[in-house]
Amino acid sequence: MKLSADSLAPPSHPIARLPEEWVAHVRDWGEPAYRGKQIFDWIHRQGVLDPDEMSNLPKTLRARLKEEGVGWPIEVVSAHESADRTRKLLVGMPDGERVETVLIPQLDDDRVVTQCISSQVGCAMGCVFCASGVAGLKRQMTDAEIVAQVLLGRRELGPERRVRNVVFMGMGEPLHNYAAVARALVLLTHPDGLDLSKRRVTVSTSGLVNQIDQLGRDFAGQVQLAISLHAVRDEDRSKIMPVNRKYGLEDLTDALRRYPLSKRQRITIEYTLIEGVNDSVRDAKEMVALLRGIPVKVNLIPMNPISASDLRAPDSSHVTRFQEELTRRGLSVFIRKTRGDDVAAACGQLAFHGESRRSPREHAEG
Repeated sequence: MKLSADSLAPPSHPIARLPEEWVAHVRDWGEPAYRGKQIFDWIHRQGVLDPDEMSNLPKTLRARLKEEGVGWPIEVVSAHESADRTRKLLVGMPDGERVETVLIPQLDDDRVVTQCISSQVGCAMGCVFCASGVAGLKRQMTDAEIVAQVLLGRRELGPERRVRNVVFMGMGEPLHNYAAVARALVLLTHPDGLDLSKRRVTVSTSGLVNQIDQLGRDFAGQVQLAISLHAVRDEDRSKIMPVNRKYGLEDLTDALRRYPLSKRQRITIEYTLIEGVNDSVRDAKEMVALLRGIPVKVNLIPMNPISASDLRAPDSSHVTRFQEELTRRGLSVFIRKTRGDDVAAACGQLAFHGESRRSPREHAEG
């Protein structure tokens, strides 16, 4: 199914309009249709959001766009660069809320960048190993705020570097903000705009089953899906991921089997290794059984430290043993290299400052 403007929620902001919506909009102003396509090109292909810089538009149209509020819906508040050139941007919005987005250069060619973007201010899922989850949900992000992160990232990188991959793995649960994320996906992959390949856009979820089904229907499985699994028994997963109390592992794995995939496509399983919680040989064996028959690849993520928790990663030899147990049983397994942890930009570290610290006992009881 190809999503059209009619099947999406209305845009929240002018920059979230699709080309056909711009065409209809400028026609109402008495402008020719091609002006709408020019505006979309300026915003989404050229990354120009200041109407004064849209040089092929008449001055009267540029003035009208400014009056309507065309411009940046977000701004960079601060930027921190890691030793490995990973760059974390703190992004501010007009209401004073802030989120983080991370630019991660490819190891063998730092001109090619993966951008990790946020979809909510905070997160309601409450995963105990994730700083965003500890912070709680402040509000949903709009479609324009989501897309503008990538436009801003491209501006920050300059002409010599490019965003090739976008992962919805920043702050928030993307599928908890489905309407805004769906429009953002259409905009990010639109051939007249940024034109990102759907194969290079990944949506990560903690396991919202109904929305996984909807994503599969709306994008025909072309958008890459990543699942934050992190435990292989319901009783254990419910302790560290409250979403499991609503959608248990049987419901989740059934949804993964329904997700439409091409022959060579695989679902990514994200598994944060936490010492003494989910890192035993038994866990590895049960993961293989749980995922049997589902085309997957597994990313093992040694837990990155967060100030709100005493939980920690196993030592490196234990991580390697866990990988070997999975590989021996036929799974494709990678250990994710930590990137940007020296500026708190690594997986699970994006959040607000000043959240309360909880002990492992409090997590287990929580």
